[in-house]
This record gives sequence, C-alpha cells and structure tokens, in this order.
Amino acid sequence: MVLGWWDESPFGPFADAMVEEVTGRRTLVAPPEVAEFVATTYGFDRVLESPVRAVHDDAAPAGGTDDGGTPAAGGWLIAAAGPLRLRAAVGRRTALGHVLRLVPRRIATAPWFAVLSDPVARLLLDGVRTRGSAGNGRRESYGATDVHAIVGVRATWDGVDLGALADVDPPVRFGFGSTPRRPSLTRVTTTVRG
Repeated sequence: MVLGWWDESPFGPFADAMVEEVTGRRTLVAPPEVAEFVATTYGFDRVLESPVRAVHDDAAPAGGTDDGGTPAAGGWLIAAAGPLRLRAAVGRRTALGHVLRLVPRRIATAPWFAVLSDPVARLLLDGVRTRGSAGNGRRESYGATDVHAIVGVRATWDGVDLGALADVDPPVRFGFGSTPRRPSLTRVTTTVRG
C-alpha cells in the first residue's frame, strides 16, 4: 500500500491510499474532489471515493511499541481510508534519509534534479524512479527530502488483518515506479505536468 498525504496541492491538503491486493487488483481510495485526478494520473482497477484521514503523531509513547518490541522512535502514522485502517510505527531516519537531508530542499524538489537523481535511484533502489509518466500525457517528478523506516504495522482491509510488516515484493504497479523495497515514510514533493 501507498498512503499519500499532501500538505499542499492545487486541491488543498488531502490524503489518499493506493492498495494492491495479492490478486493484483489495484484500488485507489481518495476523497471525491481528487479521485478523478489521481485515478487518471496513475493506473487502478477500482476507485473508491471516500474521505481519507491521516495523522502523524510525533510523540513516541513511553515504552510503546507496535510490533512486539520495536520502539516507535518517530511516532505513529495513523490512517483511515474507506476499508483501510492503518497504524504504523515510524522508526529512525535511514542512512538514505540522512543523505537526502544534505541536499538543499529547493534543489532536491526541483524537476531538473529528478532527471539527475533518477539513474542513481534506479541503481540503489530496485523499482524506484524519480521521473516518468503513468499515462494520459502527464509527466511527473519526485523530489525526496527525507526517509524514516517503518518498524511495525497494524493494518486491516475490510476488517481483515493484513499481517506482519514485510518488504514490498513484488513492486507495486500504480505508476511508472514502485516504492522502496523496505517499508518507509518518505517525504516527497511531487510535480505533475500535462
């Protein structure tokens, strides 16, 4: 699953969820005001229009864990999106996150920088790309500025437990690239043209 959470956009702040089931069915859960735009930018088999709520509680509860022993050093990511319920323990900044923080934000988020970073991302992170198109003539670029590990998760889809935290394998098929193999919270600026 990919939970998108946009502080700023032409639509205002919003969140959405992209879920690929083990059968391969790709579902978008998004608020009605953005569902059509997201659905025509990426590829889905089903679109569910629904409010999506997401919060990041930076406070790591004293002694709190979410996966039987791993502290939530970076707090909790909590979301409700149609049939999806998610509570993820955010861990420490990854080595890649430390490197990304060295790049000035205005450079890291510039579309021209995505052209330079795409070959590096492809080499280091199987399936990850920083520029491309998912179709409909729209070109996209992603500018990552930070990465934290997800160290534990409790999630359900239509009330069914989705099981333990696992690597993203095979890569998701919503757009032109996948997510990092290891579950993470990645801060990204997305630019869509066309």
